[in-house]
Amino acid sequence: MSAAIPVRSNFEAMEGYHSPQVSAEVRLNTNESPFPPPEGWREAFEREVARVEANRYPDRHARVLREALAEFHGIDAEEIFCANGSNEVLQCLLLAFGGPGKRAVVFEPTYALHAHICRLTHTEVVSGRRDANFGIDPDHATAVVGEAEPVLTFLCSPNNPSGGAEPPSLLRVLVGQVPGLLVVDEAYGQFAPVSALSLRGTHARDGGPEVDGQAALVVVRTFSKTWSMAAARLGYLVGHPEVVAGCEQAALPYHLSAYTQAAGVLALRYRADMEARVALIASERDRVTGALATMAVQTWHSDANFVLFRPLERPARKVWEALLEHSVLIRDFSTRPGLEGCLRVSIGTPAENDRFLAALEVALR
Repeated sequence: MSAAIPVRSNFEAMEGYHSPQVSAEVRLNTNESPFPPPEGWREAFEREVARVEANRYPDRHARVLREALAEFHGIDAEEIFCANGSNEVLQCLLLAFGGPGKRAVVFEPTYALHAHICRLTHTEVVSGRRDANFGIDPDHATAVVGEAEPVLTFLCSPNNPSGGAEPPSLLRVLVGQVPGLLVVDEAYGQFAPVSALSLRGTHARDGGPEVDGQAALVVVRTFSKTWSMAAARLGYLVGHPEVVAGCEQAALPYHLSAYTQAAGVLALRYRADMEARVALIASERDRVTGALATMAVQTWHSDANFVLFRPLERPARKVWEALLEHSVLIRDFSTRPGLEGCLRVSIGTPAENDRFLAALEVALR
């Protein structure tokens, strides 16, 4: 080929979403579970893999998995859509309901992939703002969605990377005000004390767009964090059947492998193990937050499995580099608007957290 074929014109100024993978003994930069799945799950999965007919396509509707999730949440299988990680769920939502001439609202700083997928799907992004503590003023949120008239409004709860869960009062306000879908991304939802799932069935505003009389609330979750299955790439949404149908139209045929479906069904049998992991990680999060409070850093409350902090006496990038010299990798957000000077650490095993705290004490000097 004599000349490279150019990418789409709107891609040229667009940076892909990624978390740099750098070699380190302690990796606390991607919010994964620090623990592997239960041994019983692993053994059951190996047996299930042996039964998969590898020469046959998987069930394109993931019926068994959706029925298992429906039982887990106490809802109907028609209210569940599954995909390759919560990221593909978000992509299908935007392919089905976004697009040219449509708008989506996000409240920055938040999970960067929401706005990124909007741009990939030619959906205009309207950005609301968060305050110094990363909260959202309900009056500001109402004004933003009222002016933008978005087809989708995204909230990340707990918010990534700040860590705080959105208060139920804000969710109730937006459920009654958004003109389209209110998408609550609960990738870290099991760590938080509240869930938007409790608002399902709340009525939309008088005269506003409704789906069978119910507000168009969509809750997105993932198996990557609390279920220790990041490698499986499995996410899902809970929403009205019409929302699910739209996502199924947007998804590619046979998009979810038989192995991933089997992994998810089996994981749901180990709920007690999942809850024990959540409790341990939450306890370690509180311990790490307490230790950070004794150091020269600013921290924010977290309801997730990570903590955002800002070094006060040394540039964040220098602290990040010093930690890496001790083979501890965390996430650097210091140059991102609204997160100037901030770093984020995922909660690891107790031993990994000890190593991070010891290295941080040195790095802050």
